[in-house]
Amino acid sequence: MAGEFDAHERHMWAGAAEAYAGSFAALCGGAAEALLDAAEVGAGTRVLDVGTGPGTVAAAALARGAEVVAVDAEPGMVALATANAPGAEIRHAVLPELPFPDSSFDAAVANFVVNHVEDPWAALTELRRVVRPGGRLAVTTWHDAGNEAMSLFNLALDEAGVERPVYPALPVDFDRTVDGLGGLLEQAGWAEVGSKELAWTHREDPEVWWSGPAGGVANIGLVVTGQTAEMFARVKSAYDRLAAGRVADDGLLSLPAVALLASGRCEKSAEGR
Repeated sequence: MAGEFDAHERHMWAGAAEAYAGSFAALCGGAAEALLDAAEVGAGTRVLDVGTGPGTVAAAALARGAEVVAVDAEPGMVALATANAPGAEIRHAVLPELPFPDSSFDAAVANFVVNHVEDPWAALTELRRVVRPGGRLAVTTWHDAGNEAMSLFNLALDEAGVERPVYPALPVDFDRTVDGLGGLLEQAGWAEVGSKELAWTHREDPEVWWSGPAGGVANIGLVVTGQTAEMFARVKSAYDRLAAGRVADDGLLSLPAVALLASGRCEKSAEGR
């Protein structure tokens, strides 16, 4: 049974698939190739993409010649992934319970997913169950520092005087550092764990970037769309002014991003977890 955090996640993402695909998905997709490299996904690899969202990683794995199965907890994401990753098997499933037999996959990947499940350890242990001995796992999450991608929204909310609600916190949390994410994989029984930082700059049109929170995506979207019409307009006005001061000559924002990537090998089954 879902706890408070997981219930909030289901509420937060309900109906937000299209808005996410048109805004924040491109930023998260910046880690896709490094994620697949770390999981050693290539031609003939049977790979599971959990939390596939609109199918960005699934499509990239297909392009490598992999056999792809992808799952997501949000039905809207399942529909988008089905359209965006033709050739992949797309299913609805919610971590930490996956509808697959033990040792079903050569590899598993989870792009910015472990911070969206109530018990990351249980999720990683379940992934170890469905990956064959010798198979690989790779996961990403955002670093606890150095990310400026969301700063414009928070600055605009501050300028407009918006008070943030308190949303449920991750009950089984981990340090968002190289050692923290790597340690989480080790605790879940993964072997040969390695972890590192990924850094890139995402370039985006200011209106496209705004469409994420304006469309209700993630907690920032719940805050923005929860305002009165007058306050929403104040936030948008503040955002427009702040964004105008940060665009380059081509009219695009430069959004620095810092993520964490950890990977490991399945040494044995997860029986008795």
